[in-house]
Amino acid sequence: MNMLHYWRAMWGIIGRELWRFITQRERFISALVRPLVWLFVFAAGFRSALGLAITPPYETYILYEVYITPGLIGMIQLFNGMQSSLSMVYDREMGSMRILMVCPLPRWFLLLSKLLAGTGVSILQVYVFLVVAWFYDIHAPWQGYLWVLPSLILSGLMLGALGLLLSSFIKQLENFAGVMNFVIFPMFFMSTALYPLWKMKESSVLLSLFAQYNPFSQAVELIRFSLYGQFNQTAFVYVLVAFFIFMSVAIMGYNPSKGMMMKKGGA
Repeated sequence: MNMLHYWRAMWGIIGRELWRFITQRERFISALVRPLVWLFVFAAGFRSALGLAITPPYETYILYEVYITPGLIGMIQLFNGMQSSLSMVYDREMGSMRILMVCPLPRWFLLLSKLLAGTGVSILQVYVFLVVAWFYDIHAPWQGYLWVLPSLILSGLMLGALGLLLSSFIKQLENFAGVMNFVIFPMFFMSTALYPLWKMKESSVLLSLFAQYNPFSQAVELIRFSLYGQFNQTAFVYVLVAFFIFMSVAIMGYNPSKGMMMKKGGA
């Protein structure tokens, strides 16, 4: 096997995922509507909960919307990572996963290609969301839209790897939906996506500790800082380490001789 085979295989997987995304318009619409509902509707109530002014001046009026925008970006990537892994479970049930996994390329490379494809889809969704938010007068520095790209790649890989990890343990498609909700909602609500950490400490120290060490919180903070031209080194290291841990365990899970695939009778 040479580099050309790896290149063709990677772009074949990425192209398949992009084509699936393009043909499934409902998936794109649902992924976009969810954060927009939070931005346009629920932000009004949460703004009051944070004690922010809800009257002019206009800059103060949109302060909370500006704060939660990175959290909603993280929501897009979190749901997309789970949705991409859901397709892995579906492919395994339909048998197409078996065809992919028996090719002579290493499984870690195939899983990484799948992960890159899902991350690319999530980044497309994020930038569409940012365009809509721009018309809602939520603006970042124009350089921020470029600076945030590396953070989106890393956070997308980390959250996608978490989805891959979960999919390696789930045998049936019906079970994965329940596990998704069990993982997504605690990760999202026990994070700094909606509230700053100092505000959580006022109500519950335990909750603030959960939020502080939540990988999703660190991904949101990495996005939040980079969107406004700053680098959060702690969040970067945390997300990077979490990605390697999730990906390593997922690769083991898809190993037929060592992981969960052996218990399920193959990939």
